[in-house]
Amino acid sequence: MIGILSFAVRVFSVIKFESVIHEYDPWFNFRSTRFMEANGVYEFWNWYDSESWHPLGRVVGGTVFPGIMFTSCFIKWVMDFFAFPLDIRNICVFLAPVFAAFQCYATFLLTKEATNRPDAGMFAALFMAIIPSLISRGVAGSYDNEAVAIWALVNTFYMWIKACNTGSVLWSVACTLSYFYMVASWGGYSFIINIIPVFVLGCMFINRFNLKIYVAYSIFYTLGSLMAMLITFVNFQVIRSSEHLASHITFIAMNAFVIINYIRKNLAEEQVAAVMRLGQTAIVGGFVLLFIFLTMSGRTKFSGRSMTLIDPSYAKNHMPLIASVAEHAPSVWSNYYIDMHAILFLVPIGFYYTLVHKVTHGKLFIAMYGVFACYFSCVMVRLLLVLAPAVCVLAGISAAELVRKSANSLRLTLIGKSNKIEEDPKFVPQKPRQRVPPDVGVFLIAFVFMLSKKYLLHSTLHAAESLSSPSIILSGGNRVDNNMVIIDDFREAYYWLNQ
Repeated sequence: MIGILSFAVRVFSVIKFESVIHEYDPWFNFRSTRFMEANGVYEFWNWYDSESWHPLGRVVGGTVFPGIMFTSCFIKWVMDFFAFPLDIRNICVFLAPVFAAFQCYATFLLTKEATNRPDAGMFAALFMAIIPSLISRGVAGSYDNEAVAIWALVNTFYMWIKACNTGSVLWSVACTLSYFYMVASWGGYSFIINIIPVFVLGCMFINRFNLKIYVAYSIFYTLGSLMAMLITFVNFQVIRSSEHLASHITFIAMNAFVIINYIRKNLAEEQVAAVMRLGQTAIVGGFVLLFIFLTMSGRTKFSGRSMTLIDPSYAKNHMPLIASVAEHAPSVWSNYYIDMHAILFLVPIGFYYTLVHKVTHGKLFIAMYGVFACYFSCVMVRLLLVLAPAVCVLAGISAAELVRKSANSLRLTLIGKSNKIEEDPKFVPQKPRQRVPPDVGVFLIAFVFMLSKKYLLHSTLHAAESLSSPSIILSGGNRVDNNMVIIDDFREAYYWLNQ
């Protein structure tokens, strides 16, 4: 039902106007997809497009993230194989709403794996289905990279937590494959390749590191780096770019940490101290020399966008072209309230349940994801897309805990405790837990219900009225009978020029 809701709320643009690709980047992605579908993948890699970046032209295969084109063409080829013909345009138009349902399921799995509570996963999936921040980039016809990338982001995080909880090689490889799809789809993959290493380093610092995390990160780093280099647009940036530096440092530090622990267990204290002094000197000296060499030679550097995230004033002072882009502007309070609305009030409670109450690796990762995404979204309004899943997960955990504790209190008040357990001869009485008073429980359930209701109404209305209008088709109201009037002058003019 949540998946159907997430699909339905994104097709207002088709109902109000028609099945049409929206403006600018989606049109280029659509043209690239048609080229790949007609000529094949190999020709796409070598396609020189003389109609883009005039007058120089564009080598498309080496300058795009091809994930969304591959996805649409793969669906088209599978449908053709089963003799179910679909127009490639309709596949492109409805790709984002379909993947929105996948986002909801991935959010459910992520929250359930982190908290081991399906009810928290259901709340998070419901919030994820209609959050305006994601609807703005996922309406029918908005054929852009974020349409598939947000699912890849959430799915990668779910599989990462699963790999850390199980230490399974299979789940680690699955996490890497999901990360590879993310690299192929969107430049936001750099968020993944930085937050996972920071999580591993954090576990080492707070003494929560174990061999399950070692197995998961070793496979993720080695296989993920190799697979990311297969994408032409990324290629050797995996080695040269400072955006990947945290992953390299963490891999070295993690292995050093494991080796040091092994030495401590198997050598005398004097020998350990000597080895530690020698190792620290070698590592510090090597890092200093490597940093000086890379900096002086210009082999590695941060991109303009990355520097803007680290220093919010960097773009304004050094790169005015990047600062002039609207989606690179800093966020204001109204952006958060319009894009996330009432569930923001549940997020602080979610942080409490992830950082204080029965802390696990999954909860720690969710909390770290929320903190980092919150900072980055403050610096750049476009990164509200990355914050949205974290807000949904934290709000889902909060809502589930409030409702569960309140419902337990009301049930015990109305029904009472069963005597069957106490009649068991093996029953050991325990100290009674402090429960929510019944009147407070009623208030909390009503509070969560009202917040959810307000959030549903706001998101649906905002999606229908503000986020579902393609710029190439305009609409207006007739003052006499208040009926909507479609103004299709742009496409009529293009058609006239074409004729």
